[in-house]
Amino acid sequence: MRKLLLSNDDGVHAPGLHALYQALSQHARLRVVAPDRDKSGASNSLTLTRPLALTAMDNGFYSVDGTPADCVYLGVNGVWDDKPDLVVSGINHGGNLGDDVLYSGTVAAAMEGRNLGMTAIAMSLVGTRFFETAGRVAASLIGAAEQLSLPPRSLLNVNVPDLPWEEIRGFKVTRLGFRGPAARPMKVEDPRGRERYWIAAVGENADDGPDTDFAAVEAGYVSITPLQIDLTRHAAREDVQGWLDALT
Repeated sequence: MRKLLLSNDDGVHAPGLHALYQALSQHARLRVVAPDRDKSGASNSLTLTRPLALTAMDNGFYSVDGTPADCVYLGVNGVWDDKPDLVVSGINHGGNLGDDVLYSGTVAAAMEGRNLGMTAIAMSLVGTRFFETAGRVAASLIGAAEQLSLPPRSLLNVNVPDLPWEEIRGFKVTRLGFRGPAARPMKVEDPRGRERYWIAAVGENADDGPDTDFAAVEAGYVSITPLQIDLTRHAAREDVQGWLDALT
């Protein structure tokens, strides 16, 4: 039976993680290593300034007082002798669409698995109701994972509409859309009268064309976006070279 490492960024007690475990427990041997609290927005950060506590829980899960990437690093890279065959991160409470992947701890957990040589999948529910639907999607994908052939240094970002299973229209391979600028931060006052700021809502969709993850989910399809880590803007290299040549 295949061995899977499950993690997330919403924390070890999150309903989405437990729904993912329930959905996959009949299909694979599972190890769960997740943050001890909500680490949404942690992106790819690793904890390098202190040692980490890995705590066994009564239900067999493990919690870590660190980031999602810390959890996958510990789960793959040496705490246990046997390595997993696949890393699955999620099920996130809310979508990870477009630019969200730059901040997402869910995607970062999958990315850390990829960094350590694993095939990895990030699972998100675009809402907070139908985790069972997202679990069934995860089970379908994991059941066919042996037939998946990804290029090196890539992973899958999966977003599931927040709908009953019967209303899911199918699966679409998509590209990332992108959002416009985020809203202004919200100024608040703490109990001692000091100014504080909440990071505000994400911006409106700026590119949600028909082949994007935004459009697929809006139309009731599961969006599957293959991601790569090369952020180089290759089309701009010639322009930058011309700019540098003009300086000399």
